[in-house]
Amino acid sequence: MTTTSLPLPVQIPARHPSIKLLSAFWLLAVALLLGGCSPSSSSGMRVGLVTPGSVTDAAWNSGAFAGLQRIHDSLGMHTSHVEARTPSEQSEALRAYAAQGYDLVFAHGFEFQDMAERISALYPRTVFIVTSGRRARLNVSPLIFRLEEASYLAGMAAAGLSKSGILGFVGGIELPPIRAAYLGWLNGARSINAKAKSRVVYLNSFDDVAAGREAALALIGAGADMFHHNADAAALGLFQAVKERPGVYVFGANTDQSGLAPGHVPGSAVIDLPRAFMLVASELKQGGFVAHVEAFGLRSGVVKYVPNARLDDLIPFGLRQQMAAAADSISAGTLQAAPRPTSMEAGIRGPHRRLNGPAGT
Repeated sequence: MTTTSLPLPVQIPARHPSIKLLSAFWLLAVALLLGGCSPSSSSGMRVGLVTPGSVTDAAWNSGAFAGLQRIHDSLGMHTSHVEARTPSEQSEALRAYAAQGYDLVFAHGFEFQDMAERISALYPRTVFIVTSGRRARLNVSPLIFRLEEASYLAGMAAAGLSKSGILGFVGGIELPPIRAAYLGWLNGARSINAKAKSRVVYLNSFDDVAAGREAALALIGAGADMFHHNADAAALGLFQAVKERPGVYVFGANTDQSGLAPGHVPGSAVIDLPRAFMLVASELKQGGFVAHVEAFGLRSGVVKYVPNARLDDLIPFGLRQQMAAAADSISAGTLQAAPRPTSMEAGIRGPHRRLNGPAGT
């Protein structure tokens, strides 16, 4: 079994005269490389991953890539990854995997839902998993992560630590899951300090590290001393800014990010993407799969708040007790971290399909 990764699309400005040629070249590369893995030349099941950004972001995309690697290492499946940033590239990557008979394709992000449904109608033997998706339809299933439940706990810690009472949040694009995580952060903070103030900046980018740094510096200038984010690679700029400022802290998102700014990350709101990916792949390998909604919150253990053991002394014992009690209440369903907007309400549409074996058989 081998792991393959397709070439990354070269980024050039919009309206550049060679953009159409570049796109055509990239799509041809996808077709040629995927074509090298025909059903007859690859034994076992095949799993593809399409991410909207770099897997070196130490956050959302890197967690998905770690999940893909675990599927390869633990289940012996052939795996492949494509980084596709634009909607047209993303759609073509999903289509190319399905056309080549891949059994399972992870479409990594809320924005993939509609295109996955359109493509799945043409390729009923491929299972499409939309992470942070919002409904199950035919052979498309969403994995829903209630990250706001972990962000709520991060907000509690931040409010207890803050000297200024001003919290900053940096988001990439204001997608519903990111908005929900922000609200969880804010609600958690205000459960500790009802007068806590919030400053939020959306960068309209998940890749612009410089913009992430500039936003953080501006918020620090406005008095913010505690930060949270959901900005993928752009958040690396936030960590750069925070680690240069004594007394300013940032809470990680999606993965344990305590190593990005040592001494400045009290904890992280984490999604255990490898565990979630393995659950899906294992279910499919067992011989059948029915499209369904799979939701993960604190109770599941897939979503969790991970404290930084090196900074435990920062969090007073009483505050840690309050956070533990809140976590129990959230898990029990008696405390809602944040309301989920209508666009995130998972539902089931259309008849389900049971897939009884690998697409390539």
